[in-house]
Amino acid sequence: MSANVAEIIVETLQDAGAKRCYGVVGDTLNHFTDALRQSDIEWIGVRHEEAGGFAAGGEAYITQELALCAGSCGPGSLHFVNGLFDAHRNGSPVVLIASQIALGEAGSQFPQEVDQSAIFQQYSVFCETVVSPEQARRMAALAAQAALTKRGVAVLIVPGDIMTQTPDSTLGYRTHRFSYSVRPSAEALVPAVEQLNKGGNITIFAGAGCEDAREQVMALAEKLQAPIAWTSRAKDFMEYDNPYQVGMTGVYGLEGGYHAVAECDTLLLLGCNFAFSQFYPERACILQVDRDPAQIGKRYPVDVGIVGSTRDTCEALCQVVQPNTHTRWLEKCRKRYAKSLEKSAHQTRDNDTIHPQELTLAIDRHAADNAVLTADTGSVNVWMLRHIRALAGRRTHSSLQHGTMANAYPQALGIQLAYPHRQVIAMCGDGGLTMLMGDLLTLVQQRIPLKIVVYNNSSLSFVELEQKVEGLLDSYTELQNPDFGEVAKAMGLWGRRVEQQSELDVAISQWLAQPGPALLDVVVNPMELVMPPKVEAGQVASTALYSAKAVLSGRMDDVVHLVKSNFLKR
Repeated sequence: MSANVAEIIVETLQDAGAKRCYGVVGDTLNHFTDALRQSDIEWIGVRHEEAGGFAAGGEAYITQELALCAGSCGPGSLHFVNGLFDAHRNGSPVVLIASQIALGEAGSQFPQEVDQSAIFQQYSVFCETVVSPEQARRMAALAAQAALTKRGVAVLIVPGDIMTQTPDSTLGYRTHRFSYSVRPSAEALVPAVEQLNKGGNITIFAGAGCEDAREQVMALAEKLQAPIAWTSRAKDFMEYDNPYQVGMTGVYGLEGGYHAVAECDTLLLLGCNFAFSQFYPERACILQVDRDPAQIGKRYPVDVGIVGSTRDTCEALCQVVQPNTHTRWLEKCRKRYAKSLEKSAHQTRDNDTIHPQELTLAIDRHAADNAVLTADTGSVNVWMLRHIRALAGRRTHSSLQHGTMANAYPQALGIQLAYPHRQVIAMCGDGGLTMLMGDLLTLVQQRIPLKIVVYNNSSLSFVELEQKVEGLLDSYTELQNPDFGEVAKAMGLWGRRVEQQSELDVAISQWLAQPGPALLDVVVNPMELVMPPKVEAGQVASTALYSAKAVLSGRMDDVVHLVKSNFLKR
């Protein structure tokens, strides 16, 4: 019997490399999930489609292989929006099959009718509707090809009645993959070479575009004796075993990276799309390398732009730039970075209180060398980026571009499915965990051995920090939390709560040793601030204003605790 559209789409996506599909069954999706049942693609039934979008994005980001989501018409596909917007901005190759009402009912305000194209075209590399069965194989192949080659989310909208139809004929369309170079011409390199040959304080600022160019970036840094600052998305491949690295700048950064970027004479941006203009140097000559011409000068004015991949451009520059024999700038930046790392990790003992930095450093000590770690947006992400060491076999992942809550453990869910025998750890804020807590049941039902740690400070702490820095009283950020360890036990996971620092190392060892899904609830200092690499005068004034307001509101204890926890120890 000839295959119907649902079966053709599943076959095409399986041939493109898809191994899992996340979603909630029902309605216009039923024939698609029935086709999946007869294929080698695994269906992962989640409790909320948003968690499925995060999971597919996490799997696709770490593996760089195709992952799938499937949603029923109207609400089902809409629930994917936030998770898939995050996946798209992270560069994760994901295909969403968005089933739709019957084609003949389109435009009639039929129940559950939603114009999915208008929604998903904002953040997708492909968004098309299958309107005839003859299109099915071609559209599915092109959707997968766009997701893989452009690194983003592709959306294929399929009316429910089209799913069951059989094409009269079909051509053998399939997904293609490509490997290619983007090398600048010799003439295009001349202005950059002239500037780099002037010497002085040269800093490399490495971004996500350096992912496959680690050796080439390091070779160029050696020739220029240039410190390497990196964006948060470049941590995994630029931090480890790097004698030139000086950390991050920006809100997540430390003094080493901040000063290396802010005080240089020449800043070389390599595959770097850093968005925060206040952290760029005011008087340096800025050179930018990117394979996409549209990114040149997009975030900050640059003096020289070069279109090319980081790998090919660094190789070309290494062949023509003069070696720099002066190491004073590099040594100064490296010393400052080492000092800022020590300062950030150091804590003054306050009875048996657990500081979030201490928790993160303990996780780093106990985690496997090839562990994959995810972090929720906000302060937890800062602790991961600062204190989880990048190693050659380790990976980290978070919501750096989209900046959404509730990303960590759903992303880790997908990563753990892709790597069932690898240690995967989700570092969750209490607000993030509770936003999508229902999919803890997916871990139990699917027997996914994910390890979750909750930074339980009973508040939306990063929002609280934002309010204080703006001179506002912290408002509406308090969270009334249960014992998450007991909640985990009730849902079928291993669970434990830790409140004292003296119990921490034993609890972490016990937690990581569990064969199945496990959750560790750690009560951390609620007054810990994320200190930026440079505190501006306006921020000091605003924090003082917060303190004055707190005193006048009868909250003197909060001010005392804030000062003791964050300023006296520094």
